[in-house]
Amino acid sequence: MFHWLYNLVELLVEKVFGLSMESNVGSSVHFFFYDTIKILILLGIMIFLISYVRSYFPPERTKKILGNFKGIGGNFMASLLGIVTPFCSCSSVPLFIGFVEAGIPLGVTFSFLITSPIVNEAAFTILLAAFGLKISLIYVVTGVVVGVIGGIIINSLHMESYVEEYVYQLKMKEKPPEELTREDRINFSIQNVSDIFKRIWLFLIIGIGIGALIHGWAPEHILSKYAGPDNPFAVFVAVISGIPLYSNALGTIPIAEALIKKGVGIGTALSFMMAVTALSAPEMILLRKVIKPRLIATFVAITGTSIIIVGYLFNIIL
Repeated sequence: MFHWLYNLVELLVEKVFGLSMESNVGSSVHFFFYDTIKILILLGIMIFLISYVRSYFPPERTKKILGNFKGIGGNFMASLLGIVTPFCSCSSVPLFIGFVEAGIPLGVTFSFLITSPIVNEAAFTILLAAFGLKISLIYVVTGVVVGVIGGIIINSLHMESYVEEYVYQLKMKEKPPEELTREDRINFSIQNVSDIFKRIWLFLIIGIGIGALIHGWAPEHILSKYAGPDNPFAVFVAVISGIPLYSNALGTIPIAEALIKKGVGIGTALSFMMAVTALSAPEMILLRKVIKPRLIATFVAITGTSIIIVGYLFNIIL
């Protein structure tokens, strides 16, 4: 799909910069420019299209939709809505409060909170560019499965008492969903493209830069030995390492791409990415405002274990 771009950047590296594609520097420079341009093109297209769909799902409507589903169906619907209504760490608290205040079960709320940062249109776009349709779709499916399973387990533990009392007492002002015209939805989509680019460009550049360094300089035999699919502890270490970090999927996917090209197992790289996006330390700090430490620890343990299992499955299947 992007062979023309690959060849164009290759000419840039060799003819303009005077670097050999066989050298570490040339290989890294090519990776950086090729991935940056490719990702920006795909992001612009996909964010616009998904934002148009998302314009039909404002928070108020999302809460009403979830309120109509019970049991496992509620967890499944919450995870699906998490795909088209992604949130960042800064919005986790108001979303959590809004869902609880609306009477949505705690387990359903967590299904949304788990899936939403892991799977979104931007992450899917970069995965598609980096790994192709098969891995991208499997990633989306497993992200939903992790959210559903995590929510079901949390619901079965009946941990409502570990939500801070004031959350149940709040009554948030709710405005009715606006009826948007086609022009409004187009403008919303264009604005969303601009907003997302402003929020993620630094993560993206840093992630691609780290990926470029790994691609050009990281010793392939060492990475393959210690983080390859044959190391039984690789996925576990990747998930534990990812939890304290703070980034989003956009910043970690280029790193995962470079690691996989160096021989790291696909499941190991993708489980690292999931851990960083779903269990980042800043998000846990923000969630502490509305839930107690025991529920946070349960959330991290369940989600982390699910991601580890998914990582091992990825390594076996792919």
